[in-house]
Amino acid sequence: MDIDWNKLTAAATEAMHNAYAPYSNYPVGAAALVDDGRIITGANVENASYGLGLCAECSMVSELFRTGGGRLVAFACVNGQGETIMPCGRCRQLLNEHAAPNMLLQTVSGIKTMAEVLPDAFGREDLNQ
Repeated sequence: MDIDWNKLTAAATEAMHNAYAPYSNYPVGAAALVDDGRIITGANVENASYGLGLCAECSMVSELFRTGGGRLVAFACVNGQGETIMPCGRCRQLLNEHAAPNMLLQTVSGIKTMAEVLPDAFGREDLNQ
């Protein structure tokens, strides 16, 4: 499957404009290509009780299942200036759970595989022992 990184980044940037970030003033947008060709997006949603905020990746995974499920093939995430940012460790784990084999991520240091950004990941296969 060909990946149009510009289109994916543009979708993440568009989603970022819908973020709810009144406390941090750090809007984030995420976008992913699904194995059936859809592009899904998400934005961070903060809460006055800081720990209850949702990362953009969380809302994007909710969108994945709301629109039919599937596996993530490629992922991009941007900040309020439209610059590529790296998902936090928690979100890398979330992305890993829903990743297609050899999922690619646009990172601050180039395109990387899920295994490169979350080496030796804990996953569902670890629960089937």
